[in-house]
Amino acid sequence: MQTFISDLSQLEFPIQQKTQAKLIQSSILQLVQKDCPTFNKDSCLSASELNMYKSKYIANYLMKEIGELSNLENIVLDSFEKKSTLSDKVEEETITKITFGQKLADKVTTFGGSWTFIITFMSFLTIWILINIFWFNNKGYDPYPFILLNLILSCIAALQAPVIMMSQNRQEEKDRERAKKDYMINLKSELEIRILHEKIDHLIINQQQELIEIQKNQMQMMKDIFEELAQIPKK
Repeated sequence: MQTFISDLSQLEFPIQQKTQAKLIQSSILQLVQKDCPTFNKDSCLSASELNMYKSKYIANYLMKEIGELSNLENIVLDSFEKKSTLSDKVEEETITKITFGQKLADKVTTFGGSWTFIITFMSFLTIWILINIFWFNNKGYDPYPFILLNLILSCIAALQAPVIMMSQNRQEEKDRERAKKDYMINLKSELEIRILHEKIDHLIINQQQELIEIQKNQMQMMKDIFEELAQIPKK
């Protein structure tokens, strides 16, 4: 396997990782030259070393823009170094052991927020009222104004409210986790686009410089040709 020696660390790397310094955008090249003053545009380094300085550049940018880095920004920087993606983590749910009470709260919330519950409960109330008014002639176990029915409804409402809040709190935790992952993905995308713009600008500038050098060489060649033609004696 072919290898090369990095001018930055003097270590040996596979030839596939070789990166020319002239292809590195100026902002990152300045960081490299700050640590290694002898590193110039004719030098080369490995892709892993370049990724390390990219992460360093991004860390400096984030520190300048938002101050102290949080855990989320550190995760984004780590993904830069490892060249890993964050988008696949959005769909991943945090695997935790759900207790019986949480499962019951979810089922109660799902049933309590459905038309099945509304129709069933309205049917129960209607039957209860009709039985006590017409069947027992308002002299049964719960005559008008239906004190026992009001007690049952109050107990159901008192128990149903905290159960629904338990389920909503679990959903809010899931939404917060998704929001954090979306923030990390958006932050990484913004930084990737920023680096990409700088790299394109750097390549355009280098290309323009190369074109100027080519034009200078062509003009010099044309000048030499005209001088040679001028020296040829006319017949």
